Amino acid sequence: MTLPRQQPSRRPTVLRREAVVAAVPVAVAALLVAASPAAAGTVGAAGAGDPYFTLAGNGGYDVRHYALTLGYDTGTRHLDGKTVLTARATQRLTRFDLDLKGLKVTGVTVGHHKAAFRRDGQELVVTPRHALRKGQEFRVTVTYRGTPKPVTDPDGSLDGWIPTDDGAFVAGEPQGAMTWFPGNNHPTDKASYDITITVPEGRAAVSNGVLLGQRTSHGRTTFRWRQTEPMAAYLATATVGKFKVEQFTTPDGLRVYNAVDPREATAAAPVLKKLPSVLAWESSVFGPYPFRAAGSIVDHAPQVGYALETQTRPVYDRAPDLSTLVHESAHQWFGDSVSLTTWKDIWLNEGFATYAEWLYTEQHGGKSAQKTFDALYARPASDDLWAFAPADPGDGSHIFETPVYARGAMALQKLRAAVGDPVFFGILRAWAGGHRDGHGTTAQFIRLSERLSGKDLGALFHTWIGTAGKPSSP
Repeated sequence: MTLPRQQPSRRPTVLRREAVVAAVPVAVAALLVAASPAAAGTVGAAGAGDPYFTLAGNGGYDVRHYALTLGYDTGTRHLDGKTVLTARATQRLTRFDLDLKGLKVTGVTVGHHKAAFRRDGQELVVTPRHALRKGQEFRVTVTYRGTPKPVTDPDGSLDGWIPTDDGAFVAGEPQGAMTWFPGNNHPTDKASYDITITVPEGRAAVSNGVLLGQRTSHGRTTFRWRQTEPMAAYLATATVGKFKVEQFTTPDGLRVYNAVDPREATAAAPVLKKLPSVLAWESSVFGPYPFRAAGSIVDHAPQVGYALETQTRPVYDRAPDLSTLVHESAHQWFGDSVSLTTWKDIWLNEGFATYAEWLYTEQHGGKSAQKTFDALYARPASDDLWAFAPADPGDGSHIFETPVYARGAMALQKLRAAVGDPVFFGILRAWAGGHRDGHGTTAQFIRLSERLSGKDLGALFHTWIGTAGKPSSP
């Protein structure tokens, strides 16, 4: 996600707390998880244990694949959905939860049998007819319908299925996936996806991965998308609108699909033209591009206020500038392929993508990353840049604020200065390659940096990502 700025194209900085679960102190959250019914050993936990979003995700199973079949009427804003999850039980299960907010559930089956279900806030609580064995693979089918509505995040911004004047802008970070499909809505559970979306003729429905085909019949068009590489739920999209579509294959076989709202086409064209060269440059710096598809969704959604790195195909609320394109593209390595383990570690996404902007500027005739660092360090100690530790934003209301982005990038510049360019760029490539299609933590990144550099870097990371306040020396 892009760094907060004055421009409405970036997520605004809003300090008020509007999500009670995100405001629960970590110690209390730990007690809630410990006291959950999962302690009985046969009931999946109602959350994945994230300290910031205590009900995000679920315990007791891992999803392997999602098959989503959606029908959306852009006039009535009505959604009909069917989601089939293929999962594996990680414990014996007599009951488990799925994340789903709003929408009316009309049926649930587990395997070939109807399952009992009830709603509990954002939880869809499912009781299968027969208990699931630990290690058993099972299939859950949920049918549902209604008018999807976005959630309001702790920072005050909208997240999830956001209606637009010609369709919907669908961006799920950090909570919004549950507004349009039931699932295990935490980055620690990644899966492959097949997403089929039917919309009125004249609209396009754009999702992740490769377009398998589209067909128009009786005034409606169906689009079939497949994302084979593992993906966190928040990175899925099903953005709908009137789009000009461009498709091509790069010389190295990468399938590119760009969808642009005609109102944004003139401004977006010169930037999107650079996408292949930006991805080629990032591949040279970070290692091979981690997916088989790429592209962009440029919508006209001024009410949204940010762009998001939806996997393989970032979604922009308006025509992006080049820095934003570089940022969201860098997330394909840092955030999408290598995902965070808890939202507390979000600097591993945003600090890295911000530093990619600095590097791109440095290597394309602009100011050096060190000069960018120096300009930031010149800010007074009272500046918001120093408000909290990037590796511990405190709660979900601060995860998209300046320290996570800019000071996170400053930490990488300090690391670069400490270990030298050959080792530093080796660290970036090793991080992206070693955790590809998986997850990482701050502690793992520090250990990798120390192992490859042969240096004790504890003090550096403690100063630049582990503490609040302006460091005494740059």
